[in-house]
Amino acid sequence: MMHYTCDMCGKPLQTEEDTRYVVKIEVYTACDAMDMDDDIDEEGMDLEDDDECFEDRTMEAGIDGEYKAFRFDLCAKCHKKYLDDPLFLKARHQIRFSEN
Repeated sequence: MMHYTCDMCGKPLQTEEDTRYVVKIEVYTACDAMDMDDDIDEEGMDLEDDDECFEDRTMEAGIDGEYKAFRFDLCAKCHKKYLDDPLFLKARHQIRFSEN
């Protein structure tokens, strides 16, 4: 039997009782940031599909670390928090320091 834990709050998730949500994040260099040869035809570059470009970059990423994938399991409560603020921008502004 598989045991899951919420990666945000640490709550154990019971497979038969709790709803488990999966968050997958991929980080990679945008194709428009690639170094291009001067002799490549501009019109030919426009025809290149983003998926093909992504596949090319992921093949190279193993060498220079430009591609990284993350997978997280979340409980229902943390799932809601994550959807409300996926980059934790609101949470960053809520940090308060005590007045000493």
